[in-house]
Amino acid sequence: MTWDITGLGAVSSVGADARATYDALCAGRDGRGRVRCFDPAAYRAGHAYEIDDRGADGDRPLRATGWLLTAVEQAVADAGLGDDLGDIPVLVGTTLREQRSVELWWRGGPPVPVDELHFGTALRRRFGATTSYTFANACAASLYALGMATDMIALSQADTVVVAGTDSIAESTFAAMDRAQTLVPDAARPFDRAHKGMVMGEGAVAVVLTRAGAGRGSAAARLRAVGLNCDAGHPTAPDPAGIAAGVRDAHRRAGVSPDAIDLVMLHGTGTARNDETEAAVMSEFFADADADGPGPLMTAIKSGVGHTLGGSGLLSLVMAVLSMRHGTVPPVIGLSDPIDEAAGLRLVHGTGAPARIGLAQVNAFGFGGINAVAVVEKA
Repeated sequence: MTWDITGLGAVSSVGADARATYDALCAGRDGRGRVRCFDPAAYRAGHAYEIDDRGADGDRPLRATGWLLTAVEQAVADAGLGDDLGDIPVLVGTTLREQRSVELWWRGGPPVPVDELHFGTALRRRFGATTSYTFANACAASLYALGMATDMIALSQADTVVVAGTDSIAESTFAAMDRAQTLVPDAARPFDRAHKGMVMGEGAVAVVLTRAGAGRGSAAARLRAVGLNCDAGHPTAPDPAGIAAGVRDAHRRAGVSPDAIDLVMLHGTGTARNDETEAAVMSEFFADADADGPGPLMTAIKSGVGHTLGGSGLLSLVMAVLSMRHGTVPPVIGLSDPIDEAAGLRLVHGTGAPARIGLAQVNAFGFGGINAVAVVEKA
């Protein structure tokens, strides 16, 4: 079974919509800057990939909710749907939900009604969405939501589902990462020897997923499969066996072999353990493909938008779809000296790579061994 992706939406530190984000990444522009949402003086790190929408009055609550509404609005408009989502479920992946809003409240900022901390409240008010679910599956959350959407359609619980992800930077999470990471990263540098760790980003993303042929307009791409697992191998370190199992599951469900994959959107956090493990597993998976040909192109968009947490997997998928449509794969920004484990991979660097992409794999791996891999096909 396959599913049509009929609408795309995104808001990031480099673009106000999906196409603007894609164009910026292809041009090698990133959204990195000094932290502005709070005073970083108490922390070693001081950079992030923030959306600059606060204005002169400083930080404000419910920014993640606002971006979510914008991304969903873009996706449903792109799909030719109206604003009424009363009969269409909305599934949202997140890591922090509205944690930043609670921090601001605790520090004396404006109080936020408890029901506003649930994305469903705003979705119901803006779109009449009576059915919504939030998934907090760490950095794989939005691809987990995508997997749930495929199940809902396959079980005839819906013909169309909106899938989204959103997160804003929370100071408490920034502080936790600042203490947990040995080095002090000032930029996301996936798969480069100069990588020092994960740098947080902000944004939201949404897609409209429909039963094949049931959409009102033409499909932007076709989802072939989502493979999911939780290996629970370690609280933070990725388990190569768990990642490999997720890839195998996605390929099996999609009915494809590694040599059919043209592009891999890597998780690519810029941490030593993730980069080394992911690169080693991908090298092993695509070894036979390399023997028969050049192997798939690979990129990691966190180099341009930072780690957008719960929405990061779905944002990579949207960038894969646009790479198929426009024939250029964005580069891993800042990559100049790949780590040994990535030596055999066709990492795009420097400038965007012209390519004909028919089939793409999207990786998303979260803390606790929460793994998700999607396979998407050009429509």
